[in-house]
Amino acid sequence: MDEQRSWASFAGRLASDVVECVDLDQEPHRLAETGPWFVVVDFEAFGRGGRARAWRFAHVSDGVPPGDLAPSGTAWRGPEPTSWRSSLDRDAYQATVRRVHDHVREGTVYQVNVCRVLQAPLPLVHDGGTPVEPDAAALAARLAAGNPAPYGAGVHVPASSGVEPVWVVSASPELYLSLDGGALASGPIKGTARTAAGLTDKDRAENVMITDLVRNDLQRVCTPGTVAVTDLLGLEEHPGLVHLVSRVRGALAPEVAAAEDRWGQVLGATFPPGSVSGAPKSSALRIIDELETAPRGPYCGAVGWVDGDCAELAVGIRTFWWERGPRDDGVLRFGTGAGITWDSDPVAEWRETELKAERLVGLASTTVTAPESNLWRSGRHCPR
Repeated sequence: MDEQRSWASFAGRLASDVVECVDLDQEPHRLAETGPWFVVVDFEAFGRGGRARAWRFAHVSDGVPPGDLAPSGTAWRGPEPTSWRSSLDRDAYQATVRRVHDHVREGTVYQVNVCRVLQAPLPLVHDGGTPVEPDAAALAARLAAGNPAPYGAGVHVPASSGVEPVWVVSASPELYLSLDGGALASGPIKGTARTAAGLTDKDRAENVMITDLVRNDLQRVCTPGTVAVTDLLGLEEHPGLVHLVSRVRGALAPEVAAAEDRWGQVLGATFPPGSVSGAPKSSALRIIDELETAPRGPYCGAVGWVDGDCAELAVGIRTFWWERGPRDDGVLRFGTGAGITWDSDPVAEWRETELKAERLVGLASTTVTAPESNLWRSGRHCPR
């Protein structure tokens, strides 16, 4: 089997041949340098034990079709459908929802996003020659065909590259942050159902609560008086479900925009995303650390690109990541969760986590031949 090449893709921007990786915990100012930098930030990053990293690549192309990722003739080889296991089973998840109720009753918090991590064994591929990592590009193409998403992404830097490795494939529908022309924007999602008729007053109240949290986050780095909710409780349809989405926008403060560590300031003010933590955020994070039994990793973190004073970062939901551990030959993981408030029904919240996972886990568990691709063309450098 040919040696795997490194690549990254996000919302139509495709890169190949990794050059370097930087640790954003230590050097967030590097994001101000010429990029684009492809970013993957763990939910637990910035002081909570997770990683925040960015990779730069030699070749970048724009306007690449979403499914144009996997090398011709390759197939995605996913786990057996029955091999997935959850960090919290149904009884444990419902008990966790009831624990959040206790915190709400005590006045500690208004909302907590409670998640569970699914995992299935997925070993190195042995097709003769040197074993290689599972084909992330083939999974990305599979998701682009079966579950198209506005912020579809993939970043794969194999361990054999000699650069800090990563393996993440996402079909995220949610904007964490964009920066363009000095305008900083976010698009929090709260409220999920199979159809629009299934959305409830609880979903709408939850969305308003988190939208206010995101507005407060943006105000920490934007010019006073410029932060506004430009769309509240918008309805978006995605494969198999619908979401309530709001939009918040502000003008990045001139002193932040001019700072060498501007991305350190922006991420410090807004991370982790409010829609996947809770309100108040600091209290919600303490409760998440107490109740969840597995780290989220890239799930609920950030995935996207930063290029100087422009950026587009998604919330890392609907996200798969693959890793090798000291006692295994590789594990594929996927996270799913729901926002818990006083009005939450434990059974309904469990079902929401199932709804969010069922389509994507089904796609990832299926072996399907991928379409032809020109991922491995030399590409061109990103225009400035």
